[in-house]
Amino acid sequence: MTTDLVAAIDIGGTKIAGALLDAEGTLLERVQVPTPARERAEHVLAAVVEVVHRLTASAGWARVRAVGIGSAGPVDAQTGTVSPVNIPGWRDYPLVEAVRAAAGGLPVTLIGDGAAIAAGEHWRGAARGRDNVLCMVVSTGVGGGLVLDGRLRAGPSGNAGHIGHISVELDGERCPCGGRGCVEGIASGTAIARWARENGWRPADGGDSSAAALADAARAGDQTALAAYRRSARALAAAVAATATLVELDTVVIGGGVAQAGQVLFAPLTEALADYAALPYVRHLEIRPAELGTDAGLVGAAAACRAGVAG
Repeated sequence: MTTDLVAAIDIGGTKIAGALLDAEGTLLERVQVPTPARERAEHVLAAVVEVVHRLTASAGWARVRAVGIGSAGPVDAQTGTVSPVNIPGWRDYPLVEAVRAAAGGLPVTLIGDGAAIAAGEHWRGAARGRDNVLCMVVSTGVGGGLVLDGRLRAGPSGNAGHIGHISVELDGERCPCGGRGCVEGIASGTAIARWARENGWRPADGGDSSAAALADAARAGDQTALAAYRRSARALAAAVAATATLVELDTVVIGGGVAQAGQVLFAPLTEALADYAALPYVRHLEIRPAELGTDAGLVGAAAACRAGVAG
């Protein structure tokens, strides 16, 4: 597939995006619709099918030879099913079968969205040239993927590196995944904003109370906003240090909407990492912001589709 195109689908809790990409990872066509995450399973699938059909109607579709999907997880690449924590209507949902039918029977590769972002950043973004990398997305949820020895390691089911559901607070709140004290429940944009509101923060104009608005408040010196981001940073640092200790990393790439806070997040993250990454081989981890933005999952789904997925 060196000259042909691949189609990529990126399924998250707030948006479903699709694109056609060439062998260099360039997006030639891009479409996007909102994710009806709280609606019934067939409504979510209808949104995915709409994206696929809009791609099939494009001029480049005749050159497409395969489809890659990066989906919110957990996923099961072996059965082709998905059970995203943030899309309650999909449990063991046969996504690959449905996309294959919508795409006219083309081969379909499924991986978790965190693994897709890792593949994308390693191919075209901040992890280029790095052999041992954890790539994270910190947004509505928290996900991640691993590149080890220069290759994407998605694991047998496609979920390896799903750092958002590492427990960093042993007696913490119950997570929708079933565990307790998960990183996602502390460090996601939703969790950051919720904690700040519960601790008395209110937006100055009485309007936007999102994590982005909270980041603006933190830059202006609001102490509750700063505390919310420090809390998030410590949870992320604990999970990053644990992962690096286990598999030996040299670089951590962080993207997603929360990462757009910049130094409001990255400064306390770097400081907290010094507390948790104590062993000699994890002390010098480089933390880098992602480069591909909202297209990382699409680029990565295409990369995984072209290269195959190493377990």
